[in-house]
Amino acid sequence: MLRVTMEEELYHAELADASRDSNLLNTLAGSTIIVAILFLMLGITFGEAVKSQYAPEQEDYGVRVPVWERGGLDYITNESNGYVLEKGSLKIFETENEWNSTHVFVEYELPLEEGGAAPNGLISLAYWRPIVPEGVKVPVIAEFGPYFQEPSVQTPTIEVPGSWLGEMIIDQLLPHGYAFAQISVTGTGRSNHCMDLMGTAEQLGNDAAVSWLGSQDWSNGNVAMIGKSYDGSTPWQAAMFGNEHLKTIVPISGLIGVKELMWKNGSSEARAPFMHNGVYGSYGFDGDEEDYQNLCPDYIIGPGTGVGAWVWGGEAAGEYWAERYFLDRVLDNYGGSVYLIQGMHDWNVDPHMAVPTINMLKDRGIEAKGLFGQWDHDYPDRTIQLYERSDLGGRGGEAFPEMIRFDWMQDLLEWFDWYLKGDGWQPELHVEIQSNHGEWRIEKRYPAADTTEVVMTLGSDLERISGSSNVLPDASTGPVYESAPLESDMFIQGMPRLHVEVSTSTVGGQLYALLEDCDGSNCIHIGHAIMDLRYHEGGDELSSTWTPVFGTITAMMEFIAMDAEVYAGHTIRLTLLSTGEDYLPASTSSIVTIQEGEGSTLQLDTYNPSDKRTWVPPVCTHEDLC
Repeated sequence: MLRVTMEEELYHAELADASRDSNLLNTLAGSTIIVAILFLMLGITFGEAVKSQYAPEQEDYGVRVPVWERGGLDYITNESNGYVLEKGSLKIFETENEWNSTHVFVEYELPLEEGGAAPNGLISLAYWRPIVPEGVKVPVIAEFGPYFQEPSVQTPTIEVPGSWLGEMIIDQLLPHGYAFAQISVTGTGRSNHCMDLMGTAEQLGNDAAVSWLGSQDWSNGNVAMIGKSYDGSTPWQAAMFGNEHLKTIVPISGLIGVKELMWKNGSSEARAPFMHNGVYGSYGFDGDEEDYQNLCPDYIIGPGTGVGAWVWGGEAAGEYWAERYFLDRVLDNYGGSVYLIQGMHDWNVDPHMAVPTINMLKDRGIEAKGLFGQWDHDYPDRTIQLYERSDLGGRGGEAFPEMIRFDWMQDLLEWFDWYLKGDGWQPELHVEIQSNHGEWRIEKRYPAADTTEVVMTLGSDLERISGSSNVLPDASTGPVYESAPLESDMFIQGMPRLHVEVSTSTVGGQLYALLEDCDGSNCIHIGHAIMDLRYHEGGDELSSTWTPVFGTITAMMEFIAMDAEVYAGHTIRLTLLSTGEDYLPASTSSIVTIQEGEGSTLQLDTYNPSDKRTWVPPVCTHEDLC
C-alpha cells in the first residue's frame, strides 16, 4: 500500500585540495587560511577560487559547502533523523488550538462531468506560520496527501503536524522563516468529492490549494511541495498546471503516473487489478450524510482498468490512464525546479519513476537535482527504518550505514532558501547516487553519458549452468546463466538491457530476468526486469505480432535502475523465469524458448570510479543502530 540560508557561509579551507589551482588562491589571498577568513568576515562570494577547488573540471555548482565536504561538519548523527546545522531564531505563531495551526476550506470549481460534489469543491487545509516583523512575508512548504484525518491509517486530524514529515519541518525549517501547510486531497479528511485517485478532481483541488497558499497576505507568493509516496505524487500533479506560485517540488518516491506504478513493459504487479479505487475508495465513505457526494464516475471505471490492463494492456473505458499520467504535462508547462529523491530498492514505487526522469527534466531545461540512495520506500535520513535493511542479502542492505543522509534537512533548507527566498547560492544541480556497497558519488546525469558498455552473449560469455532453454509458465522453471569469475571489479550503473531472441508456443508469454552478484553459492540480488512479450519492442504500446513456434521475436528488456559493484572473483548470474518479485503470471500463458547466441545479449553500462568524485557523508554515530 502507498504511504505515506544558513545565515553564515561555511568554508573549510583545511579540507580543500590545495594542489589544485594553488596559483589562483595565492593571488586572491596569499593562503587558504586568509581566503577562509575573508570569506567568513567580509561575505565575499565564493567565485572562481572555490569553484576551482570544489568542482571537477572547473564546473560551477554554486555551492556553500559542497556535499563532498559535509562529512567534516558538526552534524547531529546520533538521532533518529537529520537536522539542520543551525537552529532558526523565529518562533511559531500561536493560535487557539494546542497545535498552533489554522484550518480553512479552499473552494474551487469542479467540472460537472466529475459527478459527486461538483461543481462545489472544498479542500481541507491547515497551516502554521512563524512570527515575523510586520510587513515581512514568508514562503510556504506544503504536503498534500490522503492520510490526514483518516482512521483507516490511524493518522491524526489535519490540524496536527504529521509525524512522518510535518513535525520535522515545523521544528527545523519554520524557525528559518517558512510557513508549513498540510492539505487533504479530494475525498479524504474533510475535503469533499470522491477520492479520485490522482484524477482530474484531485489535480484541480491541488492546484487551487497552491494558488490559495501563494496569494495570502502573509505569503511571499512562493510555494514548495514535498512528500513521499502518494504525498510525493501530488507535487507532480500540481506542477502540470504551470502555476506561477509553485516554485519548487520535492517528490520522494512519488508517481509520474498511476499506471507506471504497477505496470512495466505490459507486465502487472499482483496488487494492480484491485489497487486503484479499491484501496483508497473507502476514504470517501465514512457513514455521514455527505457520502452521496462521493458517487463519482471513476469509481466504476477505475477497478475495470486494473483488470483490463492485465488482460489486454489497454483501457477498460475512457481515458483513465492518460488522465493520470503527469510527467508529459510537467515537461510542457512547469517553470520551477525539482529535487527528486528515490530509493534504488524501493519495493513500492520502483526507481523507474526517477530514472531516467531526472534526465528528461534536465533536457527540458528544468533545474533538477537527484538524490538516489540504496534504501527502499523510505526517507533518506530515518535511522531505525534503514537499520532494518542492514541484514539483507543484497537489495542495497550492504550499503548501511552510509545510506543514512544526516545532512538531508540542511540540504532541504539550502534548497528552499534559494528557490523560495532567493537567498544564498544556487544548490548544486547534479545527481548524488549511491552504489550498493555504500559509496556516494556525483553524476551530472543519471544514467550517466560517460559509460562503457559491456556485452555478454547468452550461451558463451554467459554459460548456461542449469535448466533447459525453455521458460515454462509455472513461475519456477527456466535457464540460469553465469559468467566466468571477473578479473577486476565491475561497476554497473543505470538501466542495463537484456535483448533476448525467443520463440513461443502462443502469441503471448512473459519473461522475468533476475540479475545477481555471486560469490560461489552465495548470491545477492542486484537487479531485475520484467516484460509481457506482447510488448517485446518496449514501451506502452502493443508490439507487432509473430508466428508462434516457427517465428522468433527479440524481447528488448530494460532493467529497473540499479547501481552496483561486483567484486573481482565474483560472477554475474542471470536467471530467466516466467514471473518473479510481486508480478502476476502473464494473462497470455506460453512456453518461451530462449535462442542462445549473438541475438541474445546482456548489456551492462559500466563506469570507472577513478573518474568520479566520491565521498562519505556524515557518519552515523547512533549507539544502538550504527
